Amino acid sequence: MRNVPVAEVDSIERAILAIGTDYPARHLLPAHRHRRAQVLYAATGIMRVDTAHGTWTVPTRRAVLIPPGVDHEVLMEGVSTRSLYLEPAAVPWFPARCQVVEVSAMLRELIFAAVDMVPEYNIRGRDGTLSDLILYELRTLTPVPFEIPLPVSAELRALCAGFQHAPTIRSTPDDWAGQMRVSTRTFNRRFRAETGLTFQQWRQRACVAHAMHALMGGATVTSVAMDLGYDTPAAFSVMFQRETGTAPSAFRTA
Repeated sequence: MRNVPVAEVDSIERAILAIGTDYPARHLLPAHRHRRAQVLYAATGIMRVDTAHGTWTVPTRRAVLIPPGVDHEVLMEGVSTRSLYLEPAAVPWFPARCQVVEVSAMLRELIFAAVDMVPEYNIRGRDGTLSDLILYELRTLTPVPFEIPLPVSAELRALCAGFQHAPTIRSTPDDWAGQMRVSTRTFNRRFRAETGLTFQQWRQRACVAHAMHALMGGATVTSVAMDLGYDTPAAFSVMFQRETGTAPSAFRTA
């Protein structure tokens, strides 16, 4: 199925409904939720998924797992998606919060093939076997740390939101503690309690997410490195590859 709202087919009694959708540049899907679990795969472009708990960056050839009933907003940048909508009973292992995952070449081809299936496919025929294989392959997905968790408290959440708009590695816990009028020790303890990450880990994830969007938008490795406060493109590249498993130059042609 292509460019079909899932609500039109949600009642069909199949474990998997696969839908391919094309979006215009900078398209924003406002906050919504699905009854089914969703595997949202970026065939092209890059997505940002926002929930009350955090932000997930989803580059080309990766996917985000979105649990059933979770309100989420999606910003699409040059994106063509392939979505698998899964009956919750068919995926009892599904995570309770969003998660970005690597997608193997095999699973990618299975997802593409599933989009060509009719909604009420024969569960005892080829399409039913394809559906079973997809469910099997989904259990082997490898998570990647492309989540930026957000704190609960309004003051700290506002600082995190501002940082995401203009991230820099030169920002320090001392800077943030001063803005909150607390000691650095208190700030570090509170930040970890609310996000599950140290400030340095969170800062690096925010910088990587910003870099991925900029690189896929056509920015050079050098300009991104300078914007983030790195002294050299090489230092930025080492960090980026360590965090993503991919050289930053690859994202300019992803």
